[in-house]
Amino acid sequence: MLHAQAPRKDMSRQGKMIMIISADRENFQQIDSVTQVLSLAGKAIVQQDKTIFEADSIALNQLTNILEAFGNVHINDADSIHTYSQYLKYIGKEKKAYLNKKVKLTDGKGVLTTEELVYDEQTKIGIYYNGGKVVNGKTVLTSTEGYYYGETKDVYFKKNVFLRDSGFTVKTDTLLYNTNTGITTIVAPSTIVSGKQTIKAKDGYYDTKNKKAYFNQRPIIDDSAYTFTAEKIAIDDKTGLSEYDGNAVYRSKDSLAYDLIAGNIKANKKTNALLATQKPILLIKQPKDTIYISADTLFSSKLSELMKTKLIPVVRDSLIAVTTTKNSKDSNADRYFEAYYNVKIFSDSLQAVCDSLFYSGEDSVFRLFKNPIAWAQENQITGDTIYMFLQNKKPERLYVFENAMSIQKLTDKYYNQIKGNTINGYFINGKVDNLRAKGNAETVYYGLDEQNKYLAVNKATCDVIDMYFEQKAEGTKPQKIVLRNNLEGTAYPMRQVNHEEIRLRKFKWLDAQRPKSKFDIFSN
Repeated sequence: MLHAQAPRKDMSRQGKMIMIISADRENFQQIDSVTQVLSLAGKAIVQQDKTIFEADSIALNQLTNILEAFGNVHINDADSIHTYSQYLKYIGKEKKAYLNKKVKLTDGKGVLTTEELVYDEQTKIGIYYNGGKVVNGKTVLTSTEGYYYGETKDVYFKKNVFLRDSGFTVKTDTLLYNTNTGITTIVAPSTIVSGKQTIKAKDGYYDTKNKKAYFNQRPIIDDSAYTFTAEKIAIDDKTGLSEYDGNAVYRSKDSLAYDLIAGNIKANKKTNALLATQKPILLIKQPKDTIYISADTLFSSKLSELMKTKLIPVVRDSLIAVTTTKNSKDSNADRYFEAYYNVKIFSDSLQAVCDSLFYSGEDSVFRLFKNPIAWAQENQITGDTIYMFLQNKKPERLYVFENAMSIQKLTDKYYNQIKGNTINGYFINGKVDNLRAKGNAETVYYGLDEQNKYLAVNKATCDVIDMYFEQKAEGTKPQKIVLRNNLEGTAYPMRQVNHEEIRLRKFKWLDAQRPKSKFDIFSN
């Protein structure tokens, strides 16, 4: 094989000399004082430092240290980065390559393809300006502009960026991707679509290998069943677990129509479970009388899963029975809520506090446990346990068992009272219509004359007490009381009795604990 016979000059000031390794044919031409071309053809190979250039033919100017390569060009950059094209112009003193036509760059992890690429051998940076694509396993990224960093294996995509991976896509204007780790970094407003779910994010990352994501700057998740937002969101697609931190808001789109607000919410996509802490608030929405619930902790999941391992307590003589959701036409009702510690409930028609709560979307029953107190207009109701039944998200019925007591404030001094083993209360249009105390029933009741002046105070015991209320625009007023079976009682003149002493045992007016507005819930 014949090598070039032209004199070789020291090019140290312009970068190391491009050395000829081999070629099938060589031809030397001295065109002028600054143009000295050595043409290599047939498996032409040259080298500069640790970079090897191969092509069908190479034209090398040894004075300027510039080469042009044609056909099946291959640049081997220290066995770490390989670049291919059909045309190459290489500036030796700058170690910069200009590649055209069917350009491909690979680092052993990802493959970059484009029609035009500028690659710097010193910085290991490759740039394209007229469209390119990177393929890394199942991940495919395209953009108008791209910047490849060989040292870090990062690719910086700009303009019309689109990422496609198994199960999701990303559309944005700017994106950073690492071919080694498979991590996609969100640096600009981006839209991520996965099935029926869309995520709007400005900052964060997605680990395509481990299927984990983390987003900042209040991203928004829009799913077919809900929307979710928070200051920060962390998602693990493999486990189905996610965490929403900082002013987290969950809004359901189902018929139950509820919002969950908290400082922190953890979710399990596989079980549809939600755990809300840091001042959580549940809103059961309706046009005129939304129900607000606050507690130290709120938890929600699928009712059908709970009932596989646990029976929900049912009132024996209740009008509404709790059933499984297997035959339910509305699968959206297959959800329950639990609230723990310092529970508060507010709606315009009903308020309550308790230690813990259970609510089912299947039967629309609030179950209040441990020192529960409920208020409806001027009525205060207490007992060991209280069930509140809703119809169309409005109070329909209230059931109290064990140590049940109802107190109605008339004045600062006078209070109607009924007490029994159980109390059943019924509502019309969200207002109390009647109450029934049953079992060891007791009452203190203030009677009125036709001029609505107090006649006397009655204290009595019997088996059953029914109290009926008159519906007024401003609220409800006691209309009459009916005492049934085994009646014993006394009527006292108003001026001849100590009204505090005749109160029923365990009488406590607890209005100070009553949530007066939704703002009491939000400030909990």
